[in-house]
Amino acid sequence: MTVTFNLYYSGKNHAAQQFAKEMEASGIADQIRILDGNLRYEYFQPLNDPETILLIDSWADKSILDRYHNSPVMAQVAKLRDKYDLHMKAESYIPNQVDDSEAKFIRK
Repeated sequence: MTVTFNLYYSGKNHAAQQFAKEMEASGIADQIRILDGNLRYEYFQPLNDPETILLIDSWADKSILDRYHNSPVMAQVAKLRDKYDLHMKAESYIPNQVDDSEAKFIRK
């Protein structure tokens, strides 16, 4: 079953933005995107909070996510998190689980 997380990175003085920019510029984000089982790895900026960056991170299943968490590229991510002194909040989701009462509000 697909595993999706919304990870909210926050810091001071735009540290979360700098982190996301370095993840992209260094190629670390692209290394993650090409891993077997990675379905989505994208950064977003909430309009109402310039000190937070949202990462939507989606994997084909939990075992693949566990392998990623034990990989050398995850160690690089952890170093950058420390470098920018980031704090995180995580939410997990089951994708595409919209029931009939919610479906009427989704415009396709």
